[in-house]
Amino acid sequence: MLLDLAIFLSALLVLGAMFLPQLRNRPRWRAMVTPLASIIGSGFLVLGPILEARFGAMAPVAMAGLCLAGWLFGSAVRANIAIEQQPDTRIIARLEDFAQLSLAFAYVISVAYYLNLFGAFAVSLTPWNSPVAAKSVTTVMLAVVAVAGFAGGFRALERMEYGSVAIKLAIIAGLLLGLAVYFSQKAVAGALIIDPPTLPPWDALRLMFGLIVTVQGFETARYLGKSYDAPTRIAAMKWAQMLSTAIYMVYIALLAYLFTPDAHKLTETSIIDVMRVVAPILPAMLVAAALAAQFSAAVADTGGAGGLISEFSRGKIAPKAAYLVLTSAGIALTWSADLFSIIAYASRAFAAYYALQAALAALRSEGARSYGFWALAALGVVITLLGTPAEGD
Repeated sequence: MLLDLAIFLSALLVLGAMFLPQLRNRPRWRAMVTPLASIIGSGFLVLGPILEARFGAMAPVAMAGLCLAGWLFGSAVRANIAIEQQPDTRIIARLEDFAQLSLAFAYVISVAYYLNLFGAFAVSLTPWNSPVAAKSVTTVMLAVVAVAGFAGGFRALERMEYGSVAIKLAIIAGLLLGLAVYFSQKAVAGALIIDPPTLPPWDALRLMFGLIVTVQGFETARYLGKSYDAPTRIAAMKWAQMLSTAIYMVYIALLAYLFTPDAHKLTETSIIDVMRVVAPILPAMLVAAALAAQFSAAVADTGGAGGLISEFSRGKIAPKAAYLVLTSAGIALTWSADLFSIIAYASRAFAAYYALQAALAALRSEGARSYGFWALAALGVVITLLGTPAEGD
């Protein structure tokens, strides 16, 4: 009971701090909120149980590898932000167009990813907790997003973004407090669990390739040019990646040694079963975080994808028409694939976009810096081709 109260109060404290005018009105913080929300949004809900089940005691190492990959790809995006005002050659302009199109395609898959998580968490604490019920909720929410976009209702929905981010960060703070206390109790009792990885090295690497989407989202800073200048967006991306890395590393370091991994019981909502052991209040808080975060992220990505497709088609395809196509594709993906496969598809789609961003940065650079970006582009291609999903129960 005392731990539940402490978790609730810590979440309430962080939530209140998020709305302090001194913080909320700072341009760099506001610019940082969008990429931060994208990076730690859905990945936080599924990544812990996956890494614990597949990597055991090496889960923090795997998490560090994912964060490093995100930082390196982020360096390519930041390089492109820094010189975005310079005139482009015809080759660079066409490559930029294809990068935009690949990002729109990645957004299509990520919307399905977000709303499949929404559906899974929405039914997780109800008597109707089943794959069919979860997919049905997802389908309804995709239809809601399509109607809202077609009717021009995105603007009102997007105003909810800061509130959903604040709720999510507050709940994460409470979760980390609960994990830290539980970890301390286990450590004092000498009951921490050290398990070996369950995958051979090559399979483990390919799984990490399939999890890149869980640290994705930093690229959103590049598309805030109407609101913030280049130095602000570059700084916002760096700080968002550093803060999300710190949160992820603490989270995985605490979680990896508390429970015996069971790969056969790995589901979309495994984190709820894990947190129920830590503190009774956490499952309900995690469901609230999931519902708030996934819907707002889906709205943002649907709007972004519609805008990118309209821009790529030179206005021939209106965003409203794109919304209907995108959400229809999301419904088809929902009923033809499980969440872990959708995560891998999204990772590969974003890796293709990052490969193009790295190629753009390489073409715009010289010397060793250019070679480094070409190597990063090659890594993006490898991830696109070889990423594999975590297998559930």
